[in-house]
Amino acid sequence: MDIVIRKGKKEDIPQVFDLILELADFEKARHEVTNTLERMQREGPGGSQNYDLFVAEDAGRIVGISIYFFSYSTWKGRSLYIDDLIVTEAFRGRGIGKRLFDATARVARDSDCGKMHWQVLDWNKAAIKYYASEGASFDGEWINCALSRDQLHHY
Repeated sequence: MDIVIRKGKKEDIPQVFDLILELADFEKARHEVTNTLERMQREGPGGSQNYDLFVAEDAGRIVGISIYFFSYSTWKGRSLYIDDLIVTEAFRGRGIGKRLFDATARVARDSDCGKMHWQVLDWNKAAIKYYASEGASFDGEWINCALSRDQLHHY
């Protein structure tokens, strides 16, 4: 296995978007995806740079991604948020997710972030087990809140 972990580029976004749709299917939430390939190309590397990413590549095929962006915590200062960490199903269990997670954690460390944070679904036991092995803390106290694009338009 010659998996290469590298920074993502604009040219990678079509394959990246396919992995995002695969994740949405895995999470049984494809109907929630309102983002588009064009928007991701416009807002990512080579565009307005609202997010950055690492890709795991096998012979020119992207088999994993870690998409992240910087946020700000009034308690911790600059923070890094991992929005998605995905490894395509056929490549899971080979340590690719760990390598993507490690690369992203190094960015947080090297950027002097006060924290790195992400979410995991409560039924994704394999991911929870992995994050626990990395020393992650789990917070059952905070409730996620959001307004959708449609709700914002009617606000």
